[in-house]
Amino acid sequence: MPEPSIPPTIFHMLEKNLEKKVRVILDPSYGFEGILMAVTREPAGIWLSDAEAVTLRATIAQPIPQVTSREDKSDIFIHLNSVQRIEVLHPPTRH
Repeated sequence: MPEPSIPPTIFHMLEKNLEKKVRVILDPSYGFEGILMAVTREPAGIWLSDAEAVTLRATIAQPIPQVTSREDKSDIFIHLNSVQRIEVLHPPTRH
């Protein structure tokens, strides 16, 4: 008899993206970009290396927020309670 599959948790999904570049949005206009290096459960958070603080801005003409400025931050820990969204950034494809 097959065992029922356990639905993936946010930790499983984050662990699948280790060593990938991510953008972590803390509020609509501020976040961080960096390489996801570790996921911790106690406290619930993520470690980014080569991180940059990014400022985001959306306009009526461009409703999807775009990065308007960057500031180097090196390595950083971000508690998951303060995160609104995490995006995995894929390298641009060439056609």
